Amino acid sequence: MESIEEDRETTERERVLSNPEAIVPAAFVSFKTRWGAAVCAQTQQSSNPTLWLTEWAPEPSNVYWDSLAIPYIELTIRRLLMSVALFFLIFFFMVPITFVQSVANIEGIGKAFPFLKNLIHKEVVKSFIQGYLPGMILKVFLLLIPMVIMLMSKIEGFTSFSSLERISAFKYYLFILVNVFLGSIIAGSAFQQLDKFIHESPAQIPKTIGVSIPMKATFFITYVMVDGWASVAAEVLRVGALVVFHLKNTFLVKTEQDREQAMDPGFLDFSTYEPRIQLYFLLGLVYCAITPLLLPFIIVFFSFAYLVFRHQV
Repeated sequence: MESIEEDRETTERERVLSNPEAIVPAAFVSFKTRWGAAVCAQTQQSSNPTLWLTEWAPEPSNVYWDSLAIPYIELTIRRLLMSVALFFLIFFFMVPITFVQSVANIEGIGKAFPFLKNLIHKEVVKSFIQGYLPGMILKVFLLLIPMVIMLMSKIEGFTSFSSLERISAFKYYLFILVNVFLGSIIAGSAFQQLDKFIHESPAQIPKTIGVSIPMKATFFITYVMVDGWASVAAEVLRVGALVVFHLKNTFLVKTEQDREQAMDPGFLDFSTYEPRIQLYFLLGLVYCAITPLLLPFIIVFFSFAYLVFRHQV
């Protein structure tokens, strides 16, 4: 069995070495001293700064190999294009956020769908629309954003998985800061006060926005409940992972190794959870003085999140 595995590795190595496309213009260098590694990583090794670049290497399991073959000029162009794409993604996503905040209320639904007027004024339906519908619709809009941002980070050419997660987390935080926090405040309250914006001087606009922030406290309470509390509960139940395991176990598992892979619990998605935790912390800081009613919901989230996630890092 060992000889078969060695023959397979030898064949694979020969195939890779004979394929020009499999050879990348990158190398990993080991040094005898940390001083030598530090000097090499922080100094220019060629008269042409784009020809030979040095940086600290990630550990082998952390290397994102697909990015090692990207030339420096192409890398710069990619990052510039992705920065522009991120700008448009963040600020043009305000359009559906504005639509959600303007329609997801009793008056908006009544105007958009007149045939539902009798239904939406029933007490149960009215409570659901006012309490949970805006947060649920916003959550649906945000489901695909982390995957899109991670894809953009991969296109930028970062060479380690940790860098991809860190950059994606930063971008996702900017996204939810603008669209969930600022977007909900501006679209949901400041647009309702459009007459004040028109007739007031520019110096009064910050005051008007400051007045609109407490008006969205109810929305953020429901958002914390729908997004925060529900995500913690879903992490405890892990219904999706359980269903996937049984599907794999039924149709794909043939050996013990396949069974171990099917039972892999996965890992905590840093690029998704960390920005959301920062958003909840920001909500707590903003509303602790002006609307303290939000604080118990934030405290409950962090308490349960600590119990759930402390063993999943």
